[in-house]
Amino acid sequence: MDHANPLLAAHGLPRFSAIRPEHVEPAIDALLADYRTRIDALLASDAPRDFAGVVLLGEELEDRLNRAWAPVSHLHGVADSEALRKAYAAAQEKIVEHASELGQNRALYAAVKAVDDAPATKGLPRAARTLVEHELRDFKLAGVALEEPARSRFREIENELARLATEFEEAVLDATDAWSETLSDEAQLAGIPASGRAVLRAYAEEKQQDGWRVTLKQPSVQAVLTYADDRALRERVYTAYQTRASDQGPTAGTFDNSARIEKILALRHEAAQLLGFRDASEESLTTNMAPSPETVFAFLYDLAARAKPVAMRELAELRAFAADELGIADLQPWDVGYAAEKLREKKYALNEEELKPYFALDAVLDGFFEIVRRVFGVSLRVREDVDVWHPDVRYYDLLDATGRVFAGAYVDLYARSGKRGGAWMDVCVNRFVRADDGGTQLPVAFLTCNFAPPTRETPSLLTHDDVLTLFHEFGHGLHHLLTEVDYPGVAGISGVEWDAVELPSQFMENFGWQREALDLFARHWQTGEKLPDELFARMQAARHFQAGMFLVRQLEFGLFDFRIHREFDPARGARALEILREVREEVAVIRPPEWQRFPHAFTHIFAGGYAAGYYSYLWAEVLSADAFERFEQAGVFDRATGEAYRKSILAVGGSRPALESFVEFRGREPKPDALLRSYGLLDERN
Repeated sequence: MDHANPLLAAHGLPRFSAIRPEHVEPAIDALLADYRTRIDALLASDAPRDFAGVVLLGEELEDRLNRAWAPVSHLHGVADSEALRKAYAAAQEKIVEHASELGQNRALYAAVKAVDDAPATKGLPRAARTLVEHELRDFKLAGVALEEPARSRFREIENELARLATEFEEAVLDATDAWSETLSDEAQLAGIPASGRAVLRAYAEEKQQDGWRVTLKQPSVQAVLTYADDRALRERVYTAYQTRASDQGPTAGTFDNSARIEKILALRHEAAQLLGFRDASEESLTTNMAPSPETVFAFLYDLAARAKPVAMRELAELRAFAADELGIADLQPWDVGYAAEKLREKKYALNEEELKPYFALDAVLDGFFEIVRRVFGVSLRVREDVDVWHPDVRYYDLLDATGRVFAGAYVDLYARSGKRGGAWMDVCVNRFVRADDGGTQLPVAFLTCNFAPPTRETPSLLTHDDVLTLFHEFGHGLHHLLTEVDYPGVAGISGVEWDAVELPSQFMENFGWQREALDLFARHWQTGEKLPDELFARMQAARHFQAGMFLVRQLEFGLFDFRIHREFDPARGARALEILREVREEVAVIRPPEWQRFPHAFTHIFAGGYAAGYYSYLWAEVLSADAFERFEQAGVFDRATGEAYRKSILAVGGSRPALESFVEFRGREPKPDALLRSYGLLDERN
């Protein structure tokens, strides 16, 4: 192998400054060739089929490939370029083809099956046995039992789906970057607070423009739709944002994902049927907690029955307020955020701008780290000698109570061009205790958000929702970083049922509402004053503000996703927009215009991992709210409770069923009461 290629370094952190698009394909080619050679040697050998010789070899080879691919995949999301896109697409096709071949390798399947059947396997640790079980399941989901021509067709589908997912995500990124509007008259910014104007000014300066530049990056969209008095400006931003990558709006047809949506759903359906499932939703549940599609629908519709009446009352109140006090007789979707902020200000004397000075990003980070120290006994320390992809990126070591470094995290928090929108955690390096030398490879995470960057006058100031987003992504990060499992395939988030993977992330959001936690970081960035009790009280009073409307929106997303996968009919096509209209009739209270195209930028389900699984946010929220209730009873920073949570849920990763982990921590199966209480819906039945 060419060890001058930075992607082929066997140890250490990625050398991001050295990685070039031209390194990608040669590195992946070399690693895949070595992977195949070693698997062929294993299968040609007459050595006993044991866990170390078969399963751990696979873990080693897969981990080596992931160590090279993780930085490439990450750069594709945070520092995109045309050259990197081409290299990424070419290498991804090879990786997917390799995975398909491996998953359909019957000799390798037989070797893993022999390990499973061996008496010695039954004496292995739980995590090892689970890893074997998952591998056998994954072989079946990869089509190992298929005969030709179905075997080849399944591989073709997997390759095509990977390509389409990449194209879908890139179209959304391009559409987001393609639209902007530069304003020269400050009067057009009426209503937008100083912090929002500073962001728009910075966007203009980035392009060497005078004035203020409105973009489709989240800080800009939020500033305009929440605060801009100019209704026409709100409508233009809403229209551009809600028609990204579609056949509608200002860039209609240029980045259109319509055909990709049709093709993705058709291929997922075909692949599921080749494997013997009725449809893609049924296939998705083989790796989830929910036992059946009927269970998912029952869960979602039960929540809808509780939430929709509340949401209808909330919307009626908002419409009346908008008509009476804002002069908006016909409330439109681009008015909702604006009117809601004004109503919240009236009812609770609270607005996000009043809170933002108390949430300076660096202080929030320090406060979060202190929460982690108190609850889990873990410290984070910034490290300056790590090679990063952008000057804004920071790297942190995680240390245990003895000062030993056991994990690390890259943190990239500001919105910028060439960076995918949203917030996410991804794996850089997995924890792995190697069989050859017993050395432990430490886990490393990527933690990414898109907050407004600092300006000349102010630090980066977060909304309270931003604070919760930060806590959410770090919750995912802790799940990956605090694992104590030795095998990458079931360590951290790997192997966790998809509808339970949001439990640790949503769990951490709860700390953002606790007085004890806020006291660690919520201080005015200029005066150092703590968040006043009176302001905190208004925050708590407003916590359930429009909770019903928020919940039915989440239900709309979850039902739309599950139904388009459950109801796909090759004779009728995807019917995505038709199903969306039906879902909105069932659960929504706000009806967007016919030209709205939110599915076309729904990267979670068309380019992420949430296909037929977006319901998992709400499913896992039941678990997280119930888990946090134990902390509320014992004390928010109770170390014993924190240690129990860490040991029962975070440390074990995917080494056992999530329900078993939850029951160990909570002493019983989950109940929905805490979730309903968190939305103010516990007693809402009408």
